[in-house]
Amino acid sequence: MRPVSFDLDVMRTFVTGVELGSFAKAANKLSRSTSAVSAQLKKLEAQAGAPLFKKAGRKLALTDTGEVLFNYSRKLLNLNDETVAAVSELKLKGWIRLGLQEDLGGFLPKVLGRFVRAHPDVRVEARIARNADLLARIDNGSLDLAVAWAGSDCTGQVETVAELPMRWIGTSRYPLHWHPEDDVPLPIIAFDAPCPFFTTATEALDKAGMPWCISFTSSSLSGLSAATEAGLGYSIRTGLGLQQGTELLPEGAFGLPTLPSIALTLHRREVAPEPLTGRLSAIVLDAIRSELAG
Repeated sequence: MRPVSFDLDVMRTFVTGVELGSFAKAANKLSRSTSAVSAQLKKLEAQAGAPLFKKAGRKLALTDTGEVLFNYSRKLLNLNDETVAAVSELKLKGWIRLGLQEDLGGFLPKVLGRFVRAHPDVRVEARIARNADLLARIDNGSLDLAVAWAGSDCTGQVETVAELPMRWIGTSRYPLHWHPEDDVPLPIIAFDAPCPFFTTATEALDKAGMPWCISFTSSSLSGLSAATEAGLGYSIRTGLGLQQGTELLPEGAFGLPTLPSIALTLHRREVAPEPLTGRLSAIVLDAIRSELAG
């Protein structure tokens, strides 16, 4: 039996369609006809030897085989793209400065490590900081790229990476004994002001008529997580970069108000970025979206 060799172009169509939630959008993005995309998916299913999709209401969802193939496809495409960049005639050189939210600190350094190893002549300077600091540095030119939460004005080019629901976060080790019927203010763990998460959460509590108090403040995400894990109160964040010992509370737990979504955005200092900036932007975007999909 001859070994199966998957077509990377077909895999790219498959991954793009799943990530966009529409193969019509994938066809448009990849400059292919819808019939060509359909033919590619049939070929991929034939090579996989099993259906990749199943009905989920009016939409399509991935089967178990589809999930496995999707995850491996992304890995293969990432490796392919890194290989192309590494052997490209365009020899990337220079210096690039990147700013990150602490929520991304658990997985993006590994991605940056791969980038630096693939491009040894590139110097990457990465900074983890709060929103206000990151956006100020984009404005004054001391950062080329920054991944920040939406809610602040910023010059340059802004691209939405994802819309993520804000969530109440509690401890998975020492449950907090609090209930609204006790008529005790909700203890909140928050960053020092300004913080879009704290502002949104307290406005929602005020609207719901639920009293609250600040039980712990910190200038670092690790400080917030440690206080949350210790059961000093509830913090507010998204599921991205959730720290060990903490967990997302179920929607509506303890009658807490449901919070809106917040956009995670990529800021570029230059509207028309140089190849080095564009390459690192693409890698960072793919890494974040892969983490969210996982």
